[in-house]
Amino acid sequence: MENGLSTIVDVKLDQDIKTWLAYDKNPKTAALVKALVKEGALEQLRRCFSSRMVFGTAGLRAAMGPGVSCMNDLTIIQTTQGFCGYLEQCFPDLKERGVVIGYDARAHPASGGSSKRFASLAAAAFTSRGVPVHLFSDITPTPFVPFAVSHLGLCAGVMVTASHNPKEDNGYKVYWDNGAQIVPPHDKGIAQAIEENLEPWPQAWDTEEALSSPLLKDPYQDIHKQYFKAIQQHCHHRDINKSSEVKIVHTSVHGVGHTFVQAAFKAFDLRPPFAVEEQKDPDPEFPTVKYPNPEEGKGVLTLSFALADREGASVVLANDPDADRLAIAEKQKSGQWRVFTGNELGALLGWWMFRCWKKQNPEPAAVKSVYMLASTVSSKILRAIALKEGFHFEETLTGFKWMGNRAKELLKNGKSVLFAFEEAIGYMCSPCVLDKDGVSAAAIAGEMTSYLAAEDISLSQQLTSIYEEYGYHITKNSYFICHDQEVIRSLFQRLRNHGDQKDSYPSECGGFSVTSVRDLTTGHDSSQPDNKAVLPTSSSSQMITFSFSNGGVATLRTSGTEPKIKYYTELCAAPGNSDVEQLQKELDNLVDALVEHFFEPEKNKLQPKPE
Repeated sequence: MENGLSTIVDVKLDQDIKTWLAYDKNPKTAALVKALVKEGALEQLRRCFSSRMVFGTAGLRAAMGPGVSCMNDLTIIQTTQGFCGYLEQCFPDLKERGVVIGYDARAHPASGGSSKRFASLAAAAFTSRGVPVHLFSDITPTPFVPFAVSHLGLCAGVMVTASHNPKEDNGYKVYWDNGAQIVPPHDKGIAQAIEENLEPWPQAWDTEEALSSPLLKDPYQDIHKQYFKAIQQHCHHRDINKSSEVKIVHTSVHGVGHTFVQAAFKAFDLRPPFAVEEQKDPDPEFPTVKYPNPEEGKGVLTLSFALADREGASVVLANDPDADRLAIAEKQKSGQWRVFTGNELGALLGWWMFRCWKKQNPEPAAVKSVYMLASTVSSKILRAIALKEGFHFEETLTGFKWMGNRAKELLKNGKSVLFAFEEAIGYMCSPCVLDKDGVSAAAIAGEMTSYLAAEDISLSQQLTSIYEEYGYHITKNSYFICHDQEVIRSLFQRLRNHGDQKDSYPSECGGFSVTSVRDLTTGHDSSQPDNKAVLPTSSSSQMITFSFSNGGVATLRTSGTEPKIKYYTELCAAPGNSDVEQLQKELDNLVDALVEHFFEPEKNKLQPKPE
């Protein structure tokens, strides 16, 4: 190679590195690449340059570092150039309407990358093409970006965040002009446009010029004001909120949520939640937690429980670092803390949203225009409530991109979308944000808690009441970690070719009889007359659902953003069946059989979920 660097045997790799160094103006990432070349670190270089990050419906998410496989200044510029080019094709009025860009507090000193830096570079790429950019002047929760797209009538939105991923990661999340995340075929169109715009445009690196450009606006104050005004429509018990003595603890897990949840509680006239001091300020190192993901449960909430015990608080709320998810825990009479699953919170919040709506809309006919949504791997408790109460329930593919876009269609047709949720602690409690929103959900959960406390009812007691009225829905979800795509492919192909017979699925699992199989990778669904799945399929992701004769359902799927094989199981009982212990035992047995029979022989190559 040039510049006195060591010669590399791999010709393509050699050329890729030369091109990278010609394009990259970040001295830190360029120096990291040169150092690897000098050391002859072929494997590391191949990891950095062998394959470009795949732009999918979730946008991008990867570790920060040098090369096309990582999040860095150059890949952000290339991605934004492609996105801008695609938007120019789709929106003739792009230069009138513009885009919005937000960012969280992530940073990676070794490579010089940070969410704020990436957002500035994205703004520079857009403004260099004459596109107006609403760039937030400070960190924001992810929900503020889709809200801004809708509120300001923009063509698109970008949120720079890796949500709850490890500290090394970052991401580039994209919203369309309808305020929802992109869905196919936009992902392929953007990916193609990225490949056609790899060479940085002349002004794409010039963040100083972009930040002083007349095309740049700061939407922070306006969006902050309008967002809290919009969610106030879901505050129904202000008198109870004002007088409530309920004590609540909130943690933002070193993310962006603290300021915004405090403001949401104020908008609802709720008593301010106690903030976990060690975690309330943004810190990209996430020093007090192994994983900055409240979905992992008690390990992330240790400091919250300690503060709650000191202050006499009975409920803990937790956001993930970009504040689009919400976890809740409640202290039980035994003194132990119960961390609700995402499905249990879906039941509680869904019940609450419908209860509040019904109070305002007593006419029976009005319920026919009401909808609730949930992803296909989430609990079907909303379906049970809908059947009894008369509103509509729909399931979508996994991910809020599907629920957000479906909600937008329903709203355009004059329907009311009260609530949507996914089991991974994601909740859409207000259609003003067509995505999961942990800020509004926190305030609405705070009001629900205050209301129930006034009635001397705990969250756990209310959840039991919901299950007793609509039927118990017992769920058990977990995952295995797997970095080897070949192992993942082998596992799912074995399930599709059971007993070495092509297109043949297992008919039983450890004594549990399989009644139907739905494969949303291939489009097969044995429960349909033509064996074709109703929900959209995707050959680029793995997802198979097995239904069993005992009423149990199990779904195996790969994650779109993490190296995981996830499994989701549920056993539903009819109203009146309150033998919870028996139901739980039966589900536990089903899960044990699932792991033993469906994950073998690959199991020894998989890492179990960390405790």
